[in-house]
Amino acid sequence: MLTARPVSLHAVAVLRIGYGLLYLVFLLREFPHRDEIWGPGSPWTPAMAEQLFERTGWFSVLTLSDSRWYFELCYAGALVVAALFLVGWRTRAVSVLFFGVVESFHARAIFMTDGGDNLILLMAAYLVLTACGRRWSLDARRSRLRAAARPPGQPERGRLRLRIPDAPRVRASQRTLTTVLHNCALLVIAAQVCFLYGSAGLYKVQGGSWGNGTALHYVLNLELFQPWPFLSRLADEHTLLIAVAGYLTVLLQVAFPFVLFGPLKYPVLAMLLGMHVGIAVLMGLPLFSGAMIVADAVFLPDRFYLAVYAAGGRALRRPGRGGPGHDRPGRGGSGRAGAGAEDVSVPRQSVPRRSGAARP
Repeated sequence: MLTARPVSLHAVAVLRIGYGLLYLVFLLREFPHRDEIWGPGSPWTPAMAEQLFERTGWFSVLTLSDSRWYFELCYAGALVVAALFLVGWRTRAVSVLFFGVVESFHARAIFMTDGGDNLILLMAAYLVLTACGRRWSLDARRSRLRAAARPPGQPERGRLRLRIPDAPRVRASQRTLTTVLHNCALLVIAAQVCFLYGSAGLYKVQGGSWGNGTALHYVLNLELFQPWPFLSRLADEHTLLIAVAGYLTVLLQVAFPFVLFGPLKYPVLAMLLGMHVGIAVLMGLPLFSGAMIVADAVFLPDRFYLAVYAAGGRALRRPGRGGPGHDRPGRGGSGRAGAGAEDVSVPRQSVPRRSGAARP
């Protein structure tokens, strides 16, 4: 399984798009406050951050200079890297830069985090090892266009190819290594999410307020987490629903790792989606909720994303607007940006006869 082919290529593409978009929006949202949080004007000075780095082992490029121009250049570069990661341009290299950006900003203001950027940091590290640019990316589009323009039998141009003995075996070993790294990283991502939900649920079980159904009452009355006080008071008035929601939250989190391989995972994922939307709205934690929602996307099969892609294409098209070949859900992003691979668990009727990954 680990060496045959990369699995869930569309799922990891969704993770790339989701986390790239989340961090880009996060940096844009905090743009007016960037100096107070990460810049030279922050109360947590670069010198204080360096002292903490000696104890924690963190590192941040933002502390290399106190210059205001240097900080502005780093911030602009972070915006560019997040945007490039989102669209999947040179994903292999940009994914490493994206991890460096997330780590640097996280370490520079480590006391300003809300839990969401912790998860984004972990996922950014895991995505470096995945083939997250092979679907729905500029890399996939470029690979598909090159394959379409190249005559049959002609070697690929634009790359430096060294003359080494036994080159086919070397390329086969490279593809195998890439596949193993991708599949192992995908397993680690899934395990990380399972540990997160399981540990959160087990910690809640140990608390008396979760056992008697009053935990959400106290959460809704914390002024620090009341972006919409009217909505918090309105929700708190329904005591029975609040108690049921608390018990259901614990049940979903504890049971989540045990329902992944059965049909129950779909309603559980839907309820978790509702839970995270509620956290984002009622508690004002959109980054944390968004990071969790994107992480949950790894458990959906590729056939689900292809079906959604096809349904979205049909919804966007109007009579007379579509052209030949526009009904093919796999052509827009199924080209390869590296070693070839096929999707898994894709129904035959959902796959075009000539996908972008298999064009001559």
